[in-house]
Amino acid sequence: MTSIPKNLSSLADYLAFRSQNAFLNLSELQQIHCQILTNDYFHSNSLVTNFLSSCFRSQKPRYALVFLQNLTSPDPSLWNSMIRVSLESGVCPDFLGFYSGMLRNDVLPSKTSFSLILRSCAISGEAQLGEAFHCQIMKMGFEYDMILQTGLLDFYAKVGDLKCAKRVFMGMPRRDVVANNAMISALSKHGYVEEARNLFDNMTERNSCSWNSMITCYCKLGDVNSARLMFDCNPVKDVVSWNAIIDGYCKSKQLVAAQELFLLMGSARNSVSWNTMISAYVQCGEFGTAISMFQQMQSENVKPTEVTMVSLLSACAHLGALDMGEWIHGYIRTKRLKIDVVLGNALIDMYCKCGALEAALDVFHGLSRKNIFCWNSIIVGLGMNGCGEEAIAAFIAMEKEGIKPDGVTFVGILSGCSHSGLLSAGQRYFSEMLGVYGLEPGVEHYGCMVDLLGRAGYLKEALELIRTMPMKPNSMVLGSLLRACHIHKDTKLGEQVTQQLLELDPCDGGNYVFLSNLYASLNRWDDVNTCRKLMIKRGVHKTPGCSSIEVNNIVHEFVAGDTSHPQFTQINAFLDEIAKELKGQGHVPNTANVLHDIEEEEKEGAIRYHSERIAVAFGLMSTPPGKTIRVVKNLRTCSDCHSAMKLISNAFKREIIVRDRKRFHHFRNGSCSCNDYW
Repeated sequence: MTSIPKNLSSLADYLAFRSQNAFLNLSELQQIHCQILTNDYFHSNSLVTNFLSSCFRSQKPRYALVFLQNLTSPDPSLWNSMIRVSLESGVCPDFLGFYSGMLRNDVLPSKTSFSLILRSCAISGEAQLGEAFHCQIMKMGFEYDMILQTGLLDFYAKVGDLKCAKRVFMGMPRRDVVANNAMISALSKHGYVEEARNLFDNMTERNSCSWNSMITCYCKLGDVNSARLMFDCNPVKDVVSWNAIIDGYCKSKQLVAAQELFLLMGSARNSVSWNTMISAYVQCGEFGTAISMFQQMQSENVKPTEVTMVSLLSACAHLGALDMGEWIHGYIRTKRLKIDVVLGNALIDMYCKCGALEAALDVFHGLSRKNIFCWNSIIVGLGMNGCGEEAIAAFIAMEKEGIKPDGVTFVGILSGCSHSGLLSAGQRYFSEMLGVYGLEPGVEHYGCMVDLLGRAGYLKEALELIRTMPMKPNSMVLGSLLRACHIHKDTKLGEQVTQQLLELDPCDGGNYVFLSNLYASLNRWDDVNTCRKLMIKRGVHKTPGCSSIEVNNIVHEFVAGDTSHPQFTQINAFLDEIAKELKGQGHVPNTANVLHDIEEEEKEGAIRYHSERIAVAFGLMSTPPGKTIRVVKNLRTCSDCHSAMKLISNAFKREIIVRDRKRFHHFRNGSCSCNDYW
């Protein structure tokens, strides 16, 4: 049993130390309570306040309330302190219990307590509760207190009641710069930029917050030019001013202008400045630049936050940069950053998109709280990695936890069923969407079902589903049917679907490639040339195959046929070795879809320089034996590369994970996780 000190000073030190480093159990709280009673330490407000706070930190708020209610004539500051502590805990019923208790004990709440209550109601969106406290403020004679009136104005603005916010503002006998700033912010939030500007122009006193509110106002409306004029005229620029205008440029995707201002900030840059730029680069798809920014951030000794980590993990997820992602996860653990549902979800998503399912599941199971986004990430991740049955098991577990599935959940389940060939399960879940879960299937769900039926060879059923859809099919739906036609060699239907795709989106180069592939496989070279001429006439370009691989925390990108990599001579030599090895294993290149009427040997050369093969060759020659090769490709991998990867994984005794635009392929010992079903 823990020994509790009796001396007042020692007891205070003990309580401070224990409450900061661990929760106190009920027995420890009772022992401390006993010492306070026995030694008559009620006069020590600091000790009693610390004890009551410890009850909250130890998740025993009821104990704190009963303790306080049984004190004889407690200092009013104790009640107000408990209002603050209970509000900080975020548990509304606990705060109301203390508020009611203090009124029963004829203790009036302080202005600070009312300010905290209004702020809490605004954050949690408790409109009715905040209105009730507006009445309390009036009853207790604070109706003309400028601080509380400004708090009420801010509360109404944040719960979306601009009419009441204006009424409070107009009813204030006098308004200082803080009240005017609050009203500008309220008008800005609701899009009343002209009213906000008029108020700003008529202010007799302005501070940095006034200018920043107007800069933010223009940025929210997308008027970054007006925001920049306001920024340039601002005589009291602070770090918030700089961050606001940089964020405005980032939101409008003007990264060059944002970067120029970011550099001009110099030593004034803080973590918000860095996070804004890193997040912007991620949002604009410049993932490598985002990671470089983080490395620069570290070199300048700026402390990253959880927001930084979320953006970086998103970049790693898109790049398939597992080594960097693992380093970031290690950094999070070392720095003891809080892994909440947002950061936890980012980790799960990163590991899933890097093909590291065990690590994703470890993070998932380690979360103390999981929201719908966490469940969706793991279900989608399992599905796209070919683990359809595991995705279904996760779905069932989610339901047992009382989490209601949404549209994203069913995209994950249906695509998982499609990738794993679980036809009956997919059909069941699709039919239950509306009947059981009350969710109207969207075009993305119909696309998954067309993909599921088509892959299984039910082309007529897939076509019928498209005809009976309540909405017009998009390119994703028709593309799924087209891939099924390609798999099952239904050239007649494939040609019809491709023509529909060309009518739907004549600027998508992929549609022309599909049709050209079809004609090339039938040796209809005149039609292939017609397709090519049509592309030129319409100014349509084929998206080149691009694959990336991370080696020693550097992401290397390879484009099909590109020879610009500084190590291409060595890579080319290694590709020769791979070709000999494959030939020795009896591999015959599948050149049916090479879009040129050329000799077979030339076709084999064209396939050999597909981007994923170059990336895999580079990975094999640049990493130690046994290390998993991870490649991300922007297009669907071709059938010949798929066959080659199986043989390469066996010949070089490596696991090769390829993430193409549709799914993951885990190549091990001569076979693929998709079981050639993709």
